[in-house]
Amino acid sequence: MAAYLSIEALTVSYGGVRVLDQVSLGVERGEMTALLGSSGCGKTTLLRSIAGFVIPDSGTIRVGGQDITQLPPEARGTAMMFQSYALWPHMTVADNIAYGLRMRNWKKEAIAARVDEMLKLLQLEGFGPRPVTQLSGGQRQRVALGRALAVSPHLLLLDEPMSNLDYKVRLELRHELRALQQRIGITAVYVTHDREEALTLADRIAVIDAGRIVQTGTPQEIFHRPSSAFVAGFMGADNALDLMRTSDGMLVAASAASDGARIRAHFRSDAARLASTPPSGSADLVLQGTVAQSVYVGQGYRYRVRTDGAEIWVHAPERVAEGSAACVVVPRDALLLFDSKVVQPHH
Repeated sequence: MAAYLSIEALTVSYGGVRVLDQVSLGVERGEMTALLGSSGCGKTTLLRSIAGFVIPDSGTIRVGGQDITQLPPEARGTAMMFQSYALWPHMTVADNIAYGLRMRNWKKEAIAARVDEMLKLLQLEGFGPRPVTQLSGGQRQRVALGRALAVSPHLLLLDEPMSNLDYKVRLELRHELRALQQRIGITAVYVTHDREEALTLADRIAVIDAGRIVQTGTPQEIFHRPSSAFVAGFMGADNALDLMRTSDGMLVAASAASDGARIRAHFRSDAARLASTPPSGSADLVLQGTVAQSVYVGQGYRYRVRTDGAEIWVHAPERVAEGSAACVVVPRDALLLFDSKVVQPHH
């Protein structure tokens, strides 16, 4: 059974440069999928292709089985919410929400009823007559969402809609948007470069790197079972070093002189701990080094430890002086291991 939104082998070029390269993705009805990646990876181009603002070189986009690849934006049944919200500053809240309905020649009474419904849904009752210029950032974002939802789109497309908001408002709206999306059951595609946002909002995440989808999965799969060193690093396991396996199966840091098969290891700084002396008889990875930098982060400290193989970041509750000798202890099951042949991490 094909997915509700089905993208097959989509390729897009700008001026001879390939921005999307044979991208395929399926989004189920009622699901929110996050397109996650760093700036310039192609995620917004993919969203704009679904919306109809970008026509691909090749490939197909289907919604509910209908091929929409060549249709103009207004014929696609999609609604886009932009980073800037793109609200009309000279209009009231109600007029902004009603904009798409007027474009579709809805009758006055039907528009008024739909606007009331949206104001109630977005907890903006009583805000209808107010100019949008008098609203806070979070309220403007709700109005933009109301305008997008008012036309009952098949697909809601969101292009980093929270990046202009301060952190506290962003957290609140993130949970509101997720609850709202689940309540009305709309299919949504959400572009973000913020992994925390993707993890909390999405049913599934597609990680994009250099115009290709490198892994798709649930937030739990992407976080705990990254398929490559790139995804591991992007999802916060940004400590990386080369290891060797000893004859008795232990993992040790690879030095410049060691030969043999190297394993690339990634791990999160909060998975490691600092020790003053190496633990004896432990199966954990033990790295000896010197504390090069200490940063206070509220709940304890974050230390940069210079070891033979790499510079490692580690969290610790206690204060340790810069320049002190220290051991970084990483539990065996916290290591995400990759080599040139195996793409699946093995614990």
